[in-house]
Amino acid sequence: MTLPDTAPNPPGADRTFQVDLRGLVDLLSHHLYSSPRVYLRELMQNAVDALTARHALEPAAPADAFGVRLYADGSVVRVEDDGVGLTEADVHSFLATIGRSSKRADRIAEQRGDFIGQFGIGLLSCFLVADEIHVLSRSARTPDAPAVEWRGRGDGSYTVRTLPASARPRPGTTVTLTPRADAGEWTRPAQVHALARHFGSLLRHPVTFDDGTTAGTADGPGASVNPEPAPWARTYPTPGARSRALAAYGEDVFGFKPLDTIELDLPAVGLKGIACVLPETVPAGRRHGHRVHVKGMLLSEQAEEILPEWAFFVRCVVDAESLRPTASRESLYEDDTLAAVRDALAERLRDWIARAAASDPELLGRFLQAHHLAVKSLAVHDDEILRMLLPWLPFETTDGNATLDEFARTHRTVLVTSSVEEFRQVAAIASAAGLGVVNGGYTYDRELVHRLPEIRPEATVADLDPATLTAHLDPVDRETELAAAAYLAQARDALAVFDCDVALRTFQPVSAPALLIDSREARHERTRSQLAREQEGGLWGDILGALRQEAPRAQLILNQLNPLVRTAVSIDEPELARTSAEALYGQAAMLSRRPLRPAESSLINRSFLDLLAHALRKDS
Repeated sequence: MTLPDTAPNPPGADRTFQVDLRGLVDLLSHHLYSSPRVYLRELMQNAVDALTARHALEPAAPADAFGVRLYADGSVVRVEDDGVGLTEADVHSFLATIGRSSKRADRIAEQRGDFIGQFGIGLLSCFLVADEIHVLSRSARTPDAPAVEWRGRGDGSYTVRTLPASARPRPGTTVTLTPRADAGEWTRPAQVHALARHFGSLLRHPVTFDDGTTAGTADGPGASVNPEPAPWARTYPTPGARSRALAAYGEDVFGFKPLDTIELDLPAVGLKGIACVLPETVPAGRRHGHRVHVKGMLLSEQAEEILPEWAFFVRCVVDAESLRPTASRESLYEDDTLAAVRDALAERLRDWIARAAASDPELLGRFLQAHHLAVKSLAVHDDEILRMLLPWLPFETTDGNATLDEFARTHRTVLVTSSVEEFRQVAAIASAAGLGVVNGGYTYDRELVHRLPEIRPEATVADLDPATLTAHLDPVDRETELAAAAYLAQARDALAVFDCDVALRTFQPVSAPALLIDSREARHERTRSQLAREQEGGLWGDILGALRQEAPRAQLILNQLNPLVRTAVSIDEPELARTSAEALYGQAAMLSRRPLRPAESSLINRSFLDLLAHALRKDS
C-alpha cells in the first residue's frame, strides 16, 4: 500500500502510479476472489508459508513444533503463527507495498516452490471483511529482535511501530481483524471454524481453533482443524481396510458412495489423492469439478482442468506440491506441468479400466452400464481401450440393447445407420427380414462399430443403404401390381410435393402398413436443390447450383400383407385414394420419430379430418 510521492516531478521525470485502495479492494472482491470468505484462506496460507520458512531456518525442529492458532469470538478474528516473522525492514518492504511478497526476497527466492502463496496480494483480501488490519510480528532470523506493529487501513494509510520484545515473547506473527458490521456472515465463530476446516483440513502443520468458550467440547478451545493426515497418507492394517477408508473419505467429501476408488500417486510433482468413480450416469458433456489442494491448502472445489474432458465419470480430490495456482489461488495455472499431470492422471484411469476388464468383470459391467458413453469417447482415441472394451460396450441394435460381441456372433454382416431416425425407420422391418442393424446415430457409435473388424476380423461392417433394405423386401406378383397401378399413380401424385415415390412390396411384420425410407442427407439435398431453383440466376443460386447433386427421392413402401393396405389399393374414388395415401405417409413419418416439417404436420391433420368426414358421410 505504498502512498504516492506528492512532491512535484520535473518535466520528463518518471512518475509513480497512484493507487485507490478502495477501488482495488472492490476489484479484488468482484473479479479476483469468488467470495469474501477467502480472507481466512489467505491468512492461513500466509501463516503456513511463514512456518515453512521457519522450518527452513531451523530444520532440526520437530515437524509439529510450530503451528497456527485461530481465534474468533464475534468481535475479532485472529490468526497467530509460530513462523519466521518479520523485521521492521520487512514490514516497510512487504506489508506497505501492494503486490510485493516476502516470498520474493532474494534470500528465499530459490525456495519459492515450497510456499503456497506467490503473489503478495493476499493480505488485501482482509479488507473484504474489515476496515483495519493489525499485524504484530517478531522475526526468528534475528536474535533478540524487537516486536513490530503494523496497522493498515482501508483508506490506504498505515502506521509502523517498534515495540519491546515482551510485546510478543516468541517469534511469529499475529494478524487481528475487527470485522465490519456487514461481514458477520463470514466472521462469526462457527463460520470461521467451518472455513478453517474447509480450507485447511489437509494442512501438514497443526492448526487449532478457539472461540473463547470454556465448554471443553470437541469444538471448544483448541479444537484441531486438521486432527488427522490425509487418508492416503495413513497406514492401514489390510488393503481392504485402506480401500474402505478411502471410499468413506470420498463419500464424505462428495456426498455419494463411489462405485470404486482409484488411488492417484505422481511422485514427480508430489501429487497424491483419489479418484471416486461416480455410481450413476453423467449427462453427456457435463463435467464435474475436482477438489484440488496445493501443499495441503484447498485451492479449488471446481478444478475441471486437472483431468481430460472424457474423464467425466470420476471426481477427484488431490493434494499436490508442484502445481501453480493462479493469482486468485482459486484455480490452476495452465502450463506444461499441469498438462503433464493431466496426461499422467488420464493414464491412471486407463490402467484402472484395464484392471477391471482383466480381473473384475462384475465391476466392469456396473461401470459400463453407468458410463459407457465416457468409455466410448475414450475408445475412439485410445486403441488399447478399444481392443479391450469394444466387445463389452452396449449398443442399440435390431436385437435390442446388446454388446457388439454378442451381436457379431449372430450377424456376420453388421449394418450401421448414420442417424437415430434412420434406425427407427427401418428397425422393425430389418429385424423381421433377419438383418442385423446397429443404431449409429449416437455420439461415437458409428465410428466404433466400423472398427469392430479390428477386434473380430471375421466380422463385416457396412453402412446401411436403402437399396440393401429394399432388396430384402419381396416384390408382389405382376397381377397384384397391375391391379394396384391406378392407386399407386394417385398416391405418387399426392406425395409429389414431398419428392416421394410409392412402391408396393410384401414384408414383415404384417402389422406395419408402410415403410418410409428418407435419410436426412436426402432431405437436405432436396432442400438445397429447391433453393437453387428458386435462386436461379443469382450469385447464391450459382453457388447452390455448383453444389447440387441428383436429389434422391424418398420412398413410401406399402406392405401388401397388411389388411389396411390391401383395402386402400382397391379404392376407386380418386379423392379418397389421395387422402388414404397421405394418411399412410403421415403415419410412416410419425413412426420414424424424426421432426415433422410444417407441410407434413398439415398433411396429417388434413388427411385425418378428410377420412373422418368420409366415414361420417358413409355412415349417414
